[in-house]
Amino acid sequence: MVQRLARPLTRYLPVREAPLDLREFIEAAGHSLAGCSGLVELTSSTCHGYLSKLDRPRRGALPRPAWRRRWFVFDRARRRLDYYADKLESRATARGSVDFRSIEDVYVDHRGGGGSGRSATFCVKTADRTLQLMAPSPATMRVWVDVIFTGAEGYRQFL
Repeated sequence: MVQRLARPLTRYLPVREAPLDLREFIEAAGHSLAGCSGLVELTSSTCHGYLSKLDRPRRGALPRPAWRRRWFVFDRARRRLDYYADKLESRATARGSVDFRSIEDVYVDHRGGGGSGRSATFCVKTADRTLQLMAPSPATMRVWVDVIFTGAEGYRQFL
């Protein structure tokens, strides 16, 4: 008997259409960007906004995990998700970067960031690590999850 693999429960697979209008795609998916006004900036090829990233302790650097506010930039042209200390990304060096080819999955963290009661947390899983992120609102979180899905290329089993 041939065993079939179950398709992952993610909503989207990467969108590889070259001239994809990201803003139009997100609005067509049913998101009301008016409800996210000031929390997320969406153009035809980029998404910008503040998210909090859970920093894990590294050999005595932090006494315990802590949420750090970072400015995130999703760029379809550069095929990367970068994050910065603040909104002035043009003047700063990225604090971190995730290449689209390494993104294996994006999912809502129903545990709420380790049981801390946070309702807008989600994860970006790569081959090397899992970023735990928190959006300023559940609606903004859903926009970010769907935006990142359009670029995630690391999970190739069902492509």
